[in-house]
Amino acid sequence: MRDKNPEKRIRILDAALKVFATRGFYNAKVSEVAKEAGVADGTIYLYFESKDALLIALFEDRMQRLIARANDEIARTEGTVLDKIRQAIALHLSLVLDDPDLAEFITVELRQSGKFVKEYDNPKFTEYLRIFRDLVLAGQEQGLIRRTVDARLVVRAIFGALDELLLTLSLTHRNRSVDLNATVDGLCDIFFDGIRARPAH
Repeated sequence: MRDKNPEKRIRILDAALKVFATRGFYNAKVSEVAKEAGVADGTIYLYFESKDALLIALFEDRMQRLIARANDEIARTEGTVLDKIRQAIALHLSLVLDDPDLAEFITVELRQSGKFVKEYDNPKFTEYLRIFRDLVLAGQEQGLIRRTVDARLVVRAIFGALDELLLTLSLTHRNRSVDLNATVDGLCDIFFDGIRARPAH
């Protein structure tokens, strides 16, 4: 009978995050994850059929946590839809300080798995983007965001910027301090007000 202890599964996922972030997904061995989790090598395969399956399960677990946190913080954020979008942006970029292993995992290591990139349907990512899409649509309904822009394109552009910025911050923050508020404000200024110069009044 297979051992399906939920606490042990969580311990394995936590260990996988640490090992993948430290060693890199490609170089990491299942035996290293098992050692970090304090379980036998074979125990990993009671929960996950392969290293790629472990990576996908880890992604889904962490994304579910991020989705729940984003929904909670957006619900508690006062102000306009633009304030809520700023909070969602800040939450994503704050991973570099709050959970640097996760920041590196989602920006670097996920791309090392061919199964994840080519075969995985990625429903959690779609659910995460839906948070931003709903905010953009609400902003259009309220007249705060132009109705002529495609909400899906806006969301993809925002996430593309977030992904690149989080990657850059992940690779540099260990060596120098990060002014997260300035980064968030700068990104919001670009998306909310654009980059075109306007005549002085």
